[in-house]
Amino acid sequence: MPDGVDAPGFVGASTKAYMGQAQTLAWLDGIATAIDERPELTAGGVRTFVIPAFPLIPAALERLGSRGVMVGAQTVSWGDGALTGEVSAALLAEMGVGIVEIGHAERREHFGESDEVIAQKVRVSLDAGLTPLLCIGEPERASIAEAAEFCRRQVFSALGGSLVELPALVLAYEPIWAIGASEPAAADYVSGVVTAVRDTLRAERAQSIPDAAEHPVSVIYGGSAGPGLLQTLHGVDGLFLGRFAHDPANFVKVVDEALALRA
Repeated sequence: MPDGVDAPGFVGASTKAYMGQAQTLAWLDGIATAIDERPELTAGGVRTFVIPAFPLIPAALERLGSRGVMVGAQTVSWGDGALTGEVSAALLAEMGVGIVEIGHAERREHFGESDEVIAQKVRVSLDAGLTPLLCIGEPERASIAEAAEFCRRQVFSALGGSLVELPALVLAYEPIWAIGASEPAAADYVSGVVTAVRDTLRAERAQSIPDAAEHPVSVIYGGSAGPGLLQTLHGVDGLFLGRFAHDPANFVKVVDEALALRA
């Protein structure tokens, strides 16, 4: 999808650790039913993804994989081998996982994930053929320029100081101060930051890569995102939903909004 267009290309959701097994299975079944009722999704206009807890990934793949929904993981190990309790990128790829969430603010805060660890996770994910869903966002509300620069530094760090593989990522702009809030960040603020981040990264990448303009940079928004938000945003490639999508009806409603914007 070309950079900066208003037609969103991605709608996805993570269950975090909110749901048990029965609730997750019911959620997946609800989404599967909705997908079956929307054959236009198979045309590729809107890419949907779900990111359940690790034990429910096989169920998600069984129910949604054949329906064109990408199944993701909420995190990934930076390595393999003697790492008790960890899940490697190679294993996820072998299972059929397509996208992996990296750098979420909660992982940074509660599990001490540093910029170096996040860069390692991006690297192993790319090497395994997974799409890193790289979460970026400023800790406190700032000016649009300040927020965009903070995010640019996060992306640059996560890619090990090179933007060559930038198009292989999906960037999830989630201002930390908006995560878990009663409402998302203001639409003009989100649109401004996303546009500035994309333009800056594309220009910086073009300095060393002649055909950079041919490879779009996908930036979606998360942070208390839910139904009714997409129509207010500009230059944003979709939404990464949290707790508002734990009701399958809300997930489907956002998918319908994305389809309408692409019509």
